[in-house]
Amino acid sequence: MPREVEPSNNERAFILEALRENVRLDGRALDAFRNIELSFGDEYGVADVQLGETRVLARISAAVTAPFPDRKFDGIFTVTTELSPMASPAFEVGRQTETETLLSRLLEVALRRSSALSTESLCLLAGQQVWSLTATCHVLSHCGNLLDACNIAVLAALQHCRIPDVTVKGEDVIVHSIEERNPVPLAMLHHPLCVTMALFQGGEKVIVDATVREQQCSEGEVVVTANKYGEVVQIAKLGGVAADALVLLNCVDLAVAKVKELDTVIAKALEQDARARDVGGLVAELRAENER
Repeated sequence: MPREVEPSNNERAFILEALRENVRLDGRALDAFRNIELSFGDEYGVADVQLGETRVLARISAAVTAPFPDRKFDGIFTVTTELSPMASPAFEVGRQTETETLLSRLLEVALRRSSALSTESLCLLAGQQVWSLTATCHVLSHCGNLLDACNIAVLAALQHCRIPDVTVKGEDVIVHSIEERNPVPLAMLHHPLCVTMALFQGGEKVIVDATVREQQCSEGEVVVTANKYGEVVQIAKLGGVAADALVLLNCVDLAVAKVKELDTVIAKALEQDARARDVGGLVAELRAENER
């Protein structure tokens, strides 16, 4: 099975020595993210995220289906990831790597099990018909910190997504086209975001948004998922060196601060996209603060 190219001994020594002096190869601060570029497709529910040279495309697809027998009042929401050799030579078509498995599990906990999306709002006819949403992450380029990039892409796509309006008459469900009625946004309960931190020097030094080379030289990773209100969804310690409790607490504080910054980036991108789509200025015309 192909493997990621490991850094040479000289590269590893250079990176570690630079981090001892609080210097990163790309000039960032230890707690700084790379430049984030977020854009949306012509269709609703498509988000393209570039985190430095890491690039992820997320797409939300919806279909009407029968609910699970033990969840008659809940819709279905699943998250899948696709890692191809185009993103990295370490990935193979048709073979799930350990990276892909771990990525899928962390995204599932962060977005689905945390009830970021109200599945009850996806119910059309109890026990018979519900919306089934699938969020698919296509990794286009892997240059480190896949989890955070995928999380931003899926969360942005969910907030951007619109599903067709529905009319229920008795036991008949009528799905209206876009020409008939405007599609409706999804009911989001909160916006959980992941922040991945790499540990160095026995856990005493923590850096945010590590590149591939920094991840390969790190002694372990900590993932903290939280929302902008400071509510922690998950804390995952991904092997490596043992981390002291105080280190984990500092990681949580740092992650909560970074989550607020990421949430602002997504909100601004959504606002810009809404303005671009509002060609006729109808949204501004209907604002409550306008004079009557």
